[in-house]
Amino acid sequence: MPPSLRLGVLAWKVENIASLDDYAQHLDRLVAEGAREADLLLMPEYACMEAAHAIIQQPDPAAELHAICTHSDTILDIMREAAKKYAVWLMPGTLPRPETEGIRNRAPLISPNGTVAFQDKRVMTRFETESWGVRAGNPPGVFETPWGLIGTSVCYDSEFPMLVRAQVEAGAWLILVPTCTDSPHGFNRVKISAQARALENQCFVAVSPTVGDAPWLATLDENRGCAGVYGPVDRGFPDDGVIVEGTPDTGGWVFATLSPNSLSEVRENGAVRNYRDWPKSIPPSQINPVELS
Repeated sequence: MPPSLRLGVLAWKVENIASLDDYAQHLDRLVAEGAREADLLLMPEYACMEAAHAIIQQPDPAAELHAICTHSDTILDIMREAAKKYAVWLMPGTLPRPETEGIRNRAPLISPNGTVAFQDKRVMTRFETESWGVRAGNPPGVFETPWGLIGTSVCYDSEFPMLVRAQVEAGAWLILVPTCTDSPHGFNRVKISAQARALENQCFVAVSPTVGDAPWLATLDENRGCAGVYGPVDRGFPDDGVIVEGTPDTGGWVFATLSPNSLSEVRENGAVRNYRDWPKSIPPSQINPVELS
C-alpha cells in the first residue's frame, strides 16, 4: 500500500495585490508555511484572481478574467517556481487558461521538480457560464503521486456524485476540492457535498476556500468558508467524519495525516460498506408509481 500522506489545506485570505511580484511573494509565504508541515498542499479555486488588481485598477469581472488569462503562463511559472523552491507537491488553486476551445478553469498539480498536470472543472456555475463564458473542461481524471492515485473535483463539480464516483472507481482515495464561494449558502453546498462524497465512497475529501472581503475586486469581493478534511463516518474515524477543520472565514492552514490503509480497513470491516454497496443507476423507465392501498 502507498505511504501515509501529510496534507496541508489552506483557507486563502485574499490580499490587496499591487503587482505580479506581490502575488508571487504572497504565494511564496503561504507555500513556505505549508511546506514546513506537509508533503502536498491544496489551495483554493481562483485564488490567483487576486493578482488581477495588479493589472485592473477598478473592479470589473470581465476585465479581471481577461487580465489573468493574458498573464496565465506567467502565473503558472510563479506557481511552478514555488513548488520547486520548497520541494513540495502543490495544487495552487485553479487558473483560468485560454485554450483553443475557449477559456477553461484548470487546476494544476505541480510536482517538486516543476512538472504539471491539469484537472479541468467539468460543470460551470451560472456566473462562469453567463458572465464569463468559461467552457466545460475535460472529464474527471486522476493524478499519479507517491501516495497513490488522487482526484480533484473543482468546487461545483463536487456537488455531482457521479463525477467523484468515477475518480474513486478509477482508484482515487483522496479527492481535492479547491473552491471559491461568496456566501455561506455557497460554501455549505460544497462542504456538505464533500462530506457526502467522503461518506458514500469511504474516501477522504479535502476542501480549500478563499476567505475574506476584497472590495477592490469584482471576482473575489466576498469569500466565505473554512478549510477542512473529511472522511468516512464509521469505525476508526470521528463520529461526524470531520478529520480536521479550520475557523470559518479565517485564513490559515490545517493539516492532516491520511492513510489509504485506513480506507481499505473501513471498506472491508466497517459497520456499513458504502463503497462496495454503491447501487447501479436505475433508468427512469423502470421507476413506477407506488400505489396506495
